[in-house]
Amino acid sequence: MAHIDYYFATLSPYAYLAGMRMEAVAKKHGATVTYKPLDLMTLFGRTGGTPPKDRHISRIEYRAIELERQSQKLGMDFNLKPAHWPTNMAPSSYAIIAAQKTGGDVGALTHAFLRACWAEEKDIAQDDVIRGCLEGAGFDPALADSDLMGSADTYAANLEEAYANGVFGAPFYVVDGAARFWGQDKIDDLDAHLASLA
Repeated sequence: MAHIDYYFATLSPYAYLAGMRMEAVAKKHGATVTYKPLDLMTLFGRTGGTPPKDRHISRIEYRAIELERQSQKLGMDFNLKPAHWPTNMAPSSYAIIAAQKTGGDVGALTHAFLRACWAEEKDIAQDDVIRGCLEGAGFDPALADSDLMGSADTYAANLEEAYANGVFGAPFYVVDGAARFWGQDKIDDLDAHLASLA
């Protein structure tokens, strides 16, 4: 059975645009998934990337065009300039890490946070938003307060692991520690790769 390590940031617009397509592909092929939220800005700094606000104007303009284009293509509600971006990614990431330990639909929870930011004008660093996303995805809202130190350690470890595994952006999918796929537009390639393993 194949395994996907999914590296992402809860503020990534491209992770939002991935929707639940990776989860559908994983289910189709019987692959398991570990969700690994991380500090994307720190990862950029360590892998030669540049935070969006610091990029050349040509890149900033094209990013805006591409995000609008992809959201329309996918039929997803999308706000190019959400009211609460950027914000602190750590609290929502800790909630995902805690939820993953209990089982349940972590994909739905992850997408709930991304949708809250990019389509619902919510601040995913706020406790009420975190609890609402947890509850909406079928988790106990109290997970927002559970094992914060352990979740913080895992969050930091995810960054180090991503760096060691050649990850440099989000969303990023690594299959069985080897095959790498970067971007929401590579999910079809991920699908084909998993099919080739059957």
